[in-house]
Amino acid sequence: MTAIAAVDLKPRKAALAMVGAMAIVGAIDSTVVEIAEVISVWQFFVVRAALAVPMVLVIARVTGADLRPDRWSVVILRSLLVAAAMVLYFGALGFLPIAQALAGLFTAPIFVLLITVLVQGDRIGPWRVLAVVLGFAGVLLVLQPGSEAFRPWMILPVLGGLLYALASVLTRSHCSREPTLALLAGMFLAQAVFGLAGMAVAGGGDDFISRDVTWAMGPILHWIIGQAVLSLVGVGLIIWAYQNGEPSHVAVFEYSVFIFGPLVAWLAFGQNVGPLAMLGIALIALAGSVIAVRSGQ
Repeated sequence: MTAIAAVDLKPRKAALAMVGAMAIVGAIDSTVVEIAEVISVWQFFVVRAALAVPMVLVIARVTGADLRPDRWSVVILRSLLVAAAMVLYFGALGFLPIAQALAGLFTAPIFVLLITVLVQGDRIGPWRVLAVVLGFAGVLLVLQPGSEAFRPWMILPVLGGLLYALASVLTRSHCSREPTLALLAGMFLAQAVFGLAGMAVAGGGDDFISRDVTWAMGPILHWIIGQAVLSLVGVGLIIWAYQNGEPSHVAVFEYSVFIFGPLVAWLAFGQNVGPLAMLGIALIALAGSVIAVRSGQ
């Protein structure tokens, strides 16, 4: 009985770890609305990486983990794809409620499925075909093209979802044996590269994309430090959950971020989302959950 109970607890712990990770991610991403009032997304990535990378190095030193990739070119490509996806997602957070930005980013499972079908020739059943249709309908409800509510930057997180999907496919096919901390450090370093490039080009505006560099970050420094520290904790929990649970089942719990992110944004910052957009978000979450479960089977 003890052995059976231990086996049964493992997937529950993995699910709880994923829910905890999503609570952390939802909470810290909600704070970007405050960060966006002071600095640009480019400076945000540079400062956050400057805080996070040394912490990764310390963790590697203490644990003895390897930071050297086996295939440098593949890890660099993956890092650039993830970093570009995060630029689009975080850039959108400066203009959109977190619920809508998350909905765009979480189209990634739908794009992953389409990539595996169109590029790799995999076959899918009617459930996953239905999930793609539901997900596409959800995207249309969130974006509402042709309506007064539509803004061009609403497409940014959806493009981020596409890039994240490409990174996910690459991770699964070529990076499964790469050191976890190497992938994590590569992601932060690539974001810093994008940030430095953006800081060199952007400027002259007064929004999250075009704002000039400023070092008067006192009012938001605690938010950036929290971003750096808690993002490492959140990613660590995500990795642990996937290592100790069935990936297709653990992936479903990722969608709990749609509870924590909008809830924190509403309570702390007064963000609201319309009923049509909420319906679209629900459809995207349902589509991703169906894809995760059916892919596992």
